[in-house]
Amino acid sequence: MRVLHLIKVTGIAGAERHLLMLLSALRAREVDARLVLLVERNNPVDAMVAEAEKRNIPVERVTIYGHRDILLPLRLRSVIRRHKPDIVHTHLLHADMYGIPAAKLAGVKTVITSRHDNADFRTHGNIRFINRSLWPMVSAAIAISDTTRKFMIEIEGAPAEKVHTIHYGMEHTPTTDDAIRQARQQLRHTLGIDKETSIVGMVGRLIPVKGVNYGLVGFKLIANEFPNAHLVIAGDGPLRQQLEYEARAMDIHQHTHFLGWRDDVPQIMAGLDIFLMPSLSEGFGLVLLEAMSKRLPIIASNVSAIPEVVVDGETGILVPPRDSEAIAEALRVLL
Repeated sequence: MRVLHLIKVTGIAGAERHLLMLLSALRAREVDARLVLLVERNNPVDAMVAEAEKRNIPVERVTIYGHRDILLPLRLRSVIRRHKPDIVHTHLLHADMYGIPAAKLAGVKTVITSRHDNADFRTHGNIRFINRSLWPMVSAAIAISDTTRKFMIEIEGAPAEKVHTIHYGMEHTPTTDDAIRQARQQLRHTLGIDKETSIVGMVGRLIPVKGVNYGLVGFKLIANEFPNAHLVIAGDGPLRQQLEYEARAMDIHQHTHFLGWRDDVPQIMAGLDIFLMPSLSEGFGLVLLEAMSKRLPIIASNVSAIPEVVVDGETGILVPPRDSEAIAEALRVLL
């Protein structure tokens, strides 16, 4: 069986990492899984291509010229016909919007879509209309959480019988006690801080929906009580400069470390004491599984699919979204 996966990519985040893992595992099970990346002209996402090639996943790029690229379905039709897939599987909005019609134009009988988020923009009238118009062309859909499935049915008009919840999984290599000790020592050495320092960490894109600013304020509220605590933020995005300014304005910049985009996130996470995720919305939150795999206690917002992943009081502490005081209190408990 040949399955062609389509996704628009600007970097490697949760959906992209999931897809790399999925296609690699499918190919190991003798499924001819292939990858087509929709890329912007000035962003060829070489890192994603390199990672796919490292995993022996056939990959190619198709340039997308803006949000309204009316000729893209025709270009994708040619690509799809060349690969002759049994199934076309689309991921994220642009792949859905252009890839689903292209697959039908190419004569593909089975089209599947995966929904990786329930972002606010999907509630907008024009996006809802587009998604509703696509469902008759879709054979089945995968939601990465029950929350996302409910959103698809209630907001996007998806037929309930077509939508199936399959939670994210992850590639897991057990982390030994020695590896964790080494990771802790290495992270503290890299940051130039004492080996007994407690480190709270946030990992993800620096965009509004990740709520990093609420985490900063929460950390500020406990900084004087725990002068030996530090905050590490791994990730990059449009809010980085603003967040760094806020850290300086709150006078916590000497205890706050912005690491930027990193390709060694598992090692960084192994060196943390607490994982903090103050998101305002999450389709799933794959990074939560990664934190659990490093045996980290979690503080996370009680929103969207996060309660499907974190058991409050057992594997973490759930707090109301946008509530820095609640984050501070949870930090006090864990620290």
